Amino acid sequence: MTEDASGIVGDGADRGRIGLARKLGAFGIGVAIFNTVVGSGIFVLPAALAKAVGPDAPLAYLACAVAMGGVVWCFAAAGSRVPTSGGPYGYSRAAFGPFVGFVVGVFVWLGCLLASAGVATAIADNLGRVWPVFATALGRGGLIVVLFGLFGAINTLGVTPGARLVQGLTAAKLIPIAVLLGVGVFFIKPANLAPVPFQPTDFGRAMILALFAFQGMEGALGASGEVKDPARNIPRGLIGAMLVVTVLYVAIQMVTQGVLGPALAQSKAPLADALAGASPLLVALLLAGATISMLGYLSSDTLTAPRILYAFAADGLLPRIIANVHPATRAPYVSVILYVVLGAGLALTGSFVKLVTLASLSSVCAYIIACCAAVVLERRGVQTAGTPLSSAAIYPAAAIGIVGMLWILAQARPEEMLGGLATLVITGLWYGVATVLRRRPEPSTP
Repeated sequence: MTEDASGIVGDGADRGRIGLARKLGAFGIGVAIFNTVVGSGIFVLPAALAKAVGPDAPLAYLACAVAMGGVVWCFAAAGSRVPTSGGPYGYSRAAFGPFVGFVVGVFVWLGCLLASAGVATAIADNLGRVWPVFATALGRGGLIVVLFGLFGAINTLGVTPGARLVQGLTAAKLIPIAVLLGVGVFFIKPANLAPVPFQPTDFGRAMILALFAFQGMEGALGASGEVKDPARNIPRGLIGAMLVVTVLYVAIQMVTQGVLGPALAQSKAPLADALAGASPLLVALLLAGATISMLGYLSSDTLTAPRILYAFAADGLLPRIIANVHPATRAPYVSVILYVVLGAGLALTGSFVKLVTLASLSSVCAYIIACCAAVVLERRGVQTAGTPLSSAAIYPAAAIGIVGMLWILAQARPEEMLGGLATLVITGLWYGVATVLRRRPEPSTP
């Protein structure tokens, strides 16, 4: 048992949550982060960005990468100090107490759940274009249930099978992207990359779109409690993955813009259309790659996000049964099952655009609080699992992240802001009820 500077008492880094095996290294957590971030967005966003700002779209990615860079650095620093299951939930709890931690955890978990449901609907819609049976209500619903059921079953077998599936799907989806970059570069027309007059309003809209492409790391960090040597491997895996993501996004945008030019803004499958002049087989490969990419996102999210529910239950904020760990696989199987059931339900009743919009706004709220938490943990010198990432850079990084996220939040529509406030109120009420129930004395036995 250890006690850190924040007064947290627990078993190593995970505050007494026992049972989860620390088997993930820097590469494993990095792949999970990469696979969660590089989901369905990369196959559709180049067209939306081109419609907003044309050839300046790569600059929108870079500008968004700067804003997200501040958030990423804060997450890396906080994760190295409090590498607990639940990720940002643990950081915020250590810095501001259990209520704020719970609020952040709810926003992170809700964002993951909404995004996962949205991606599942996109998979069904994508396959419905190829096989009409999946375009019917019964076929579409059946596919969604099967997808969530399959990934849920795999992840109840333990963190290792789930991580291997994530790594396999990551390798598979990188093949068509590599083909796009390797072949498409020879079809680029320099005139298509010529700059256009800068439009601040359009550029701001493009940054909002780009932000969706960078989101997802907070869900993947839910498995922080299963990372070995976390003080070292969490920062390495997180920062490394996000650097690779940034380079990849800029390269894809430049190739698709360079090949398609003005036609990119009207494309529904920009990566596939960029290779239409090369080979029909390559077009089919890119369409398959889009589906594989979305499957990879769903597999990674099902691996990591249920750990947040596990963390809630382990802290007494949800029924204890949700914190049950399988005696053989050491997987939090109850939280996995609950997560996939809820995800399937949302996917069956919602649309891709609506779900991912709400997911993005939920993530922004968590980013702001987590950035503040990273600064507090740095000032207190909290460390629970080895020598953490410590640097004065945390202060400018937090400032960049917080200002950037507040600007994004200001773009929300009134009804979306009301939805966020309603979530906050419900979270507060639930926390109050859970706190009262935890303090209630156990009934005496005769």
